[in-house]
This record gives sequence, C-alpha cells and structure tokens, in this order.
Amino acid sequence: MSNVEKWGIYEITLHGPERGNPFTDVMLGAVFRMKDQVVRTSGFYDGDGIYRVRFMPHILGDWTFRTFSSEPSMDGNEGSFRCIEPSGGNHGPVRVRNTYHFAYEDGSPYLPVGTTCYVWTHQGDELEEQTLSTLKTSPFNKMRMCVFPKSYTFNHNEPPRYPFEGSPEEGWDDTRFNPDFFRHLEKRIADLGKLDIEADLILFHPYDRWGFSKMSRDADDRYLRYIVARLSAFRNVWWSLANEYDLMHAKEKADWERFATIVTENDPVGHLISIHNCLRFYDYSKPWITHCSVQRIDVYKTSEMTNEWRERWNKPIVIDECAYEGDIDHGWGNITGEEMTRRFWEGAVRGGYVGHGETYWNPEEVLWWSKGGKLTGTSPERIAFLRKILEESPGGELDPLPSDWDLPSAGVDDAYHIYYFGFNRPRFRTFNLKQGTRYEVEIIDTWNMTIEKMPGSYEGSFRIDLPGKIYMAVRMTKVDYEG
Repeated sequence: MSNVEKWGIYEITLHGPERGNPFTDVMLGAVFRMKDQVVRTSGFYDGDGIYRVRFMPHILGDWTFRTFSSEPSMDGNEGSFRCIEPSGGNHGPVRVRNTYHFAYEDGSPYLPVGTTCYVWTHQGDELEEQTLSTLKTSPFNKMRMCVFPKSYTFNHNEPPRYPFEGSPEEGWDDTRFNPDFFRHLEKRIADLGKLDIEADLILFHPYDRWGFSKMSRDADDRYLRYIVARLSAFRNVWWSLANEYDLMHAKEKADWERFATIVTENDPVGHLISIHNCLRFYDYSKPWITHCSVQRIDVYKTSEMTNEWRERWNKPIVIDECAYEGDIDHGWGNITGEEMTRRFWEGAVRGGYVGHGETYWNPEEVLWWSKGGKLTGTSPERIAFLRKILEESPGGELDPLPSDWDLPSAGVDDAYHIYYFGFNRPRFRTFNLKQGTRYEVEIIDTWNMTIEKMPGSYEGSFRIDLPGKIYMAVRMTKVDYEG
C-alpha cells in the first residue's frame, strides 16, 4: 500500500483510448472512501493515451477508491492507499477564519501578503526561474497569476505554449486541450507551493488577442471542468473567476454565476474563490464567494475603505489591486514605494489585506506586475517588516478598534493596540485608554523599519512624544499580556 501525506496529491494513472477526441469522448472519475467519508472527483485526459484522476486526502488513515468511466477498460478499477502525517510546512489549504481572516486547514494562521505577476508562467524557463528566485527572498505568500496569456501594454510577446491545439494564424480547436500547456502551469504552481506561496489563479481576463476571452459557452464550461479536474488537488490553489470581470463584455452576469457553479461543484477540496473587479464591484455577498478580491474604484481612496467593505460584505477584504509601485504612464502604475507601504499599513489597521505590484519601466519591458523577473522597488522590504509586525499580533490577526477620526487603530480589545498615523506627522499624541490597565509602548517607524520601546509603562490618559515624521505607528501591549 502506497503512502500519501495529508493534503498531498494521490494520483491514479490509467491508459486508455487515443482514438477520436479523448477530451470530449471519454468520461472518467473516481470515488474515494475512508470510513464514512465519500469524495467524488473527476479525471482528465493528459495526452498520449494517459488518463489521470487526482485526489487530495484530508483525513489520516486507509483510503480506497473505485474508478468510473464511459470507457470499459478504465471503469471499476479499485485500489487503496494510506494517508500519513503531513510533512513540515504542509498546513493544508487556506480557509476563512473568524469571518474576516484566514488560516490553514490545520489551524495555523495565514496572513495573505500578495503580489501580482499576471503572466509570469508564459515567459520561458530562464525568466520564470528568475521570478522564483526573487520570490524566495521576498515577503510574498500569495501570487495573482493568469491561466491564459496576456496581450496589453508591455505584453506583446507570444507565449511559448497555448492552451488548445491550433495556432494564432489558423485558429484553435477548443475541444482539444494542449496537455503540455497545463503540465507547465502545474509545475509552476508546485514551484510556488515549495515556497509556501498560494497561487491565486485567474481563470479569465479581458486582455486578449487570441480569442480566449470570447469563447463559446460550451468551450468556457469545458475549459473550467478540465482545469478544475487537473488542479483542485493542489492545496495552494485559489480560484479567481476573472481579473476585471466587468471589462469582459462578451460575458454576462449569468455566465459568471454559471462559472462559479461549475468550479465549486467540481472542486472537492472547496478552495477559496472570488472574482475581481475594475470599475464596478461584483456582488460579494453571493454565498459562493469566500472573500472579496477588490480593486480600487476611487482614484484616491483605497485602503481607507476597508472598514466600510468589511461591514458591507462581512467577508475578508483582500485589496488585490491598490495601484502599483512604479513609474509608467498609467495612473495605476506609478505610485511611490512610500505610498504602497502606506496603503498596506492603512489596510492592515482597518482589518484587511493589501496586495503589491511593481511597474518600473525598463528597456526590456520586463515589468514585475506582468512578466516577473526581479523586484527593484522600495516597498517589498517594508512590506516584509509589516508582515513581521502582523505575525506578532495576537492570533496573527488585526481587527479595527473604535478609533479617533484622525487615527485608525486595530488590535484585541484592551490588550493590544496598533495606531497608524500615515501621512500625518504629529510631535506628540495624547491617548485616553482604560484606567487600571497598564501598557508598554513602542514607536514604530514603518519606513525606516525601526521599533523604539518607551521606558516604563502607561495607563489612563497619557502623552507620547513622537518624532514629527510621516509613516509612524504606535504599538501598545498590556503589561504581562501573553496573547
């Protein structure tokens, strides 16, 4: 009996017919059982007469399976395997926790610190390996990335692989997938998994010259079933139905709801799922949406809206696109590293999670936000500093606290507080806290990444002197508080 770690991948490999069109002519799946647990999952054709069924076991012990198929030679195959303890670093898929936050399935906290490299998997091995090398030393643990290639400013290169048989010149046979394309995507998702990075996988997007954004209903649905069958067993996958769904004018609201049904009904793991907007928010109250993947819709206010969005949708707020640090000619791609860092802090103290992107122009037009490569901006190390601060918070979570009109704060009741001044720069601040509770106070320079502990302890109403600089924060911890 073979062993598979909990939240790993067990794969059934079968040999079947190559005649006709195996992608559409052959149905395959399997039922996995362990005591009273019964999980049904779909299989897929992987080319060259090879068929596969993948399963992510979530309970320790002995599992059995039985295949079902329209092809007699692959129907009724039986087997078993043992699910053993997960290896170090394997905490399972990410779930929503405490309404507004996240945790791995084993209960370990997960703080999404995301970045965007839309089509990094379409750039060839050399640049893709450089991207992975950069990620290895970065603070990011979530990557927004597209399945399909992208055609847009600074994105004019042809990808080395396409998802369907055919060519840009002759067109595509959308009934026949290109297994090499999907194998490569799987490899890169697995590479991210080795770095403990979640792959926030964008299933559709509007920036397209190949026709993938305007496929027929049947082609869309077939593609979704195929990719979910291939990828749902990867624990580090999130589903994003679209990037900027409201710019995909060939799709209607009913299409997105149908897509959501296809993905959720065919994903036995129940991965996180959302949809990303441009000018108009989707209705994030929909029950299938696990978290809100938000792009700003106001030119100036982004992270400042986190509290309102939490109250409106009662779900985790992930501001995946708050604009990007860079210097290109688009307003969404030329904020400073200081402003990117400020938006991260603003979102954090308001109970949300802000995403990073970088769009510095270079002669090769290899911009991180799309192609990956190297990071050259000033915000990533400051974001790493913030991540450390957040991880030190009780339970690894921050929720908004009642705040003064000019000073947002977050923390845990009267035990732990963080105040963020942003672009304000007071020389001092008088705090009015609960009498009888004493606090240790630290002054945090979020840009220079320093923490200065103030002598003694404080209670009630007290004044804290500040350096009169922007981007300062104050952290207060109840004396003898152990979290």
